[in-house]
Amino acid sequence: MWIAALRRLTGLFLLASALTLVGATIFGVALGADAARSISVGFYLMGSFLLVAGFFVGNRGPVRFKRDSAAPLIMGSRFVRWASPSEREENINLSAIFVVLGFVLILVGAAADNRYDLV
Repeated sequence: MWIAALRRLTGLFLLASALTLVGATIFGVALGADAARSISVGFYLMGSFLLVAGFFVGNRGPVRFKRDSAAPLIMGSRFVRWASPSEREENINLSAIFVVLGFVLILVGAAADNRYDLV
């Protein structure tokens, strides 16, 4: 079970890294910036975004809308329900994944930053 989870987490990390690398490179070349600097800033930004997203996903309240569409924002017993324990556990797990990926991407950005030596 742990090996499969580590394999999925590695896949998510590789996907996030590849998308960040391609996006930062394209954006950096379009602005005429140094490629190494734009890559490190891209990793910093993506990691920070995932950390903030993990915070907000983890702090989602226990109330859910009964319908799929959340059009009326009326807090009555007819429109809301309490989240099941599995939904709350899923929120915590998703938050943990976002925070771990964000932290690792920030570390990769620090390693890719050529302005400072790591050793």
